[in-house]
Formats: sequence, C-alpha cells, structure tokens
Amino acid sequence: MPRVTLPRLTTPYVRRDGELAPATWDEALDRAAAGLSRHTGDAYAMFSCSKATNEMNFLAQKFARLVMGSNNIDSCNRT
Repeated sequence: MPRVTLPRLTTPYVRRDGELAPATWDEALDRAAAGLSRHTGDAYAMFSCSKATNEMNFLAQKFARLVMGSNNIDSCNRT
C-alpha cells in the first residue's frame, strides 16, 4: 500500500468565533498555556511510554507533578 504524506502545518491556528484562524506563535502558545493552567491537579493526567529513556520518563513525571500539580502519571511499565 502506498504511503500518503500529508503537508505539515507551518502556521499555528486558534479558534476565533468558532472558526479556526491563523495566529502568531506567541498567541498560540499563550492560549495553550492559559488552557493548561486552568486544568491542574486531578483534572490532568500524563501517559509516558515505557520504551522511552529513564531520563525522559523522569522529566515527564517531574512536569506532571511540579508544573501541572498532578500525581496522575503512568508509563505502562507493567506491560
């Protein structure tokens, strides 16, 4: 089966009045940060891959706990 290559987005998009519209990177990142800051603690969970390095999983759990305020992290190490 032939592989289909989709074009990459080079401009971020944000939703304005229910429609997606091009935005600056600063606006898109500010909106993402604002959205994440509204959802902390038990409203947030992180899933990390068991095939990732120990260092990457360590950083993922540090981010979840210190930045997002959540202990809800899983790295599927049981499988």
